[in-house]
Parts: sequence; structure tokens; C-alpha cells
Amino acid sequence: MTVEEALVLNKKKPKMIFIDLYTDWCGWCKKMDAETFTDPEVVKYMNKKYYSVKFNAEQKEPVTFKEQEFVNPNPAKSKSTHKLALALLKNELLYPSYVILDNSSDWIYKMKGYKTPDELLPLLNYYGDGDYLK
Repeated sequence: MTVEEALVLNKKKPKMIFIDLYTDWCGWCKKMDAETFTDPEVVKYMNKKYYSVKFNAEQKEPVTFKEQEFVNPNPAKSKSTHKLALALLKNELLYPSYVILDNSSDWIYKMKGYKTPDELLPLLNYYGDGDYLK
């Protein structure tokens, strides 16, 4: 789903939001899609605890996030980074990267790089089950 769709759903039924920031040219992003994000346990847990968003960090379209519009400053240029990707990743561009937002859609965690299902699931559980609050 899109960022905007996740934010709307989160207001109706609060859940964590998991944002996968990728680019079309990123080989490790494609590997995550093919291996990790198709793993049955990852899929089951993500569907239960998170709204899952795929966000192309170089997308051309503007995005409204928390009442602020973010744009790609050079949409006609190849490899131009969207301002929302810069904000979510705190200007540290590495793909793939993932951001977790809490039930209030506030930024709480960023992770970078390819993760196997066995590497990703403990992180998903830690945030999804609320253990990070303890």
C-alpha cells in the first residue's frame, strides 16, 4: 500500500507501519522482495502487526505525510531522491532500507541492508509486540 493509505488506515485502526524504501535499480531490494518478503512467517507476522508500505525512494509523485507535502526535486532526472525518503532515512541513503513507525505514525526505527527472514523476524517482533517500549 502507499504511505497515504497506511496513514489513513492507521487512524482508523492503529498498527505499526513498516516502510520498505527501495529503488528500481537495487539488486538487494529485488532479493528482499523475492526471498524475505515472500517468506510465509514474515508475511503472516507483517499482516498481523503492521501496515506494509513499499516506497520507491526515487518516485516522481508528491506524497503528503503528516500534513506536509514531500516531492522529488528533480523528477525528470535519473536517481533523484524523493524528499520523503530523505526525511525517513535521516539523509542516510542506502538501499534497501526500512523504517518502522509506531501506532501514532511517528518514526521509531531505521534498519539498512538485505535481511534474511531469520534476521528480520526478531526485529519485527521486537517492535510489533511493543517490547521496545519496555
